[in-house]
Amino acid sequence: MISDKNIVCFASGWHYHPTSKHHVMRRLSEHNHVIWVNWHASRRPRIRLDDLRTIGSKLLQIQKGPRQVSSNLTVITPPQIPFPGSSLARRINVALVRRAINRVLSRIPVRPTQFWSFAPDVADLVGSFNEELVLYYCVDAFGEFPGYDRDLIERRERELLARSDVVLATSEPLYEAKKLLHDNVHFIEHGVDHLHLSRAVTEQLSVPADLAALPKPVFGFVGVVGEWVDMELMAGLARKQPEASVVVIGPVAGPRGSGSHLPNLHWLGPKDHSELPNYLKGFDVGLIPFRKVPLTYHANPIKLYEYLAAGVPVVSTHLPAVRPVAGSVWLADDIAGTVNCCCQATQHNSTEDRLRRSRSMQVESWTARLEQISRIVAEIESWRTLSASQSGVPIAAPIAGAAPVPSFCCRSN
Repeated sequence: MISDKNIVCFASGWHYHPTSKHHVMRRLSEHNHVIWVNWHASRRPRIRLDDLRTIGSKLLQIQKGPRQVSSNLTVITPPQIPFPGSSLARRINVALVRRAINRVLSRIPVRPTQFWSFAPDVADLVGSFNEELVLYYCVDAFGEFPGYDRDLIERRERELLARSDVVLATSEPLYEAKKLLHDNVHFIEHGVDHLHLSRAVTEQLSVPADLAALPKPVFGFVGVVGEWVDMELMAGLARKQPEASVVVIGPVAGPRGSGSHLPNLHWLGPKDHSELPNYLKGFDVGLIPFRKVPLTYHANPIKLYEYLAAGVPVVSTHLPAVRPVAGSVWLADDIAGTVNCCCQATQHNSTEDRLRRSRSMQVESWTARLEQISRIVAEIESWRTLSASQSGVPIAAPIAGAAPVPSFCCRSN
């Protein structure tokens, strides 16, 4: 496992709904010091209420300064000008962010530094911290997010790829796309906090009152409700199954759809991740109702692993990252098919069924994923050591764009 490093991580907001970034960095912070940089300069704000709220939240985070989440995990929100197309704004952002990071680095023990980025547009900062490794962790087709300038983001991403030593891609479409642009790309699927979520089947947890009071069966969705979520499909399911409860848990960042006021479509709002096993215990089916758009085509939904780890059968629309699994995962794209799949799924909900599903996710833990990534990083270090010994020239730090190590694909099916 990677250890005794200072890891500078560029990612979207620490304060948002928990993502793969949060899980990976929390675990890395157990043996390294992680500086999580809230990067918010990827898109220009729109004149919308949610963007105005985000601006207010960021200003408050900037004012509060560094946040010590744990002894080895520091979250910082440096001031940034969110005008990604402006070269002047980029130069100012680099100076502000570099200074904020160096302040934290100056206060923690000196160790080899690694540069990890979940953001695609931070190439200007590569080389600022004498880092021994530059790792780009690609989890989405970022140019497809609403409000992003696709051409600009893809151009900035190519700049980061050119300066990265290794690239991790979390879905097959992302892997296929990035390996055309870089020689050292690895397919690493998302993991799951199995120990936490399996409590839904291994412990006598109580279902929260706002969910326990609803009629069964419960068809539930957990996650951000963005423009990529097919709320018309959810509403159609609610109309066709009036005796059932269709539940939405998570922040709403997109339209609720025409059926948002249906009596059996319930909006429970965001919940703390610590409560997730309790809520999933009350689900009869976990839903992944994603629309077929480029963003979801490249996605690998973490909720698939989370539902299964909690023992919940899954009904999803067809996505490259979601495969049908007999007795556990059903696929449908229209309302009639979704209704039929949900009815089938509820017939596979015994205690034994739920335990079996949960156990199948043990090998998909975040710890297992970090072990895969650690082997990739160790391979790079070994290759550099060998190259240095053969050339007789010591290598103090990696050279961006240097010859990559032989690529291999890490995949867990």
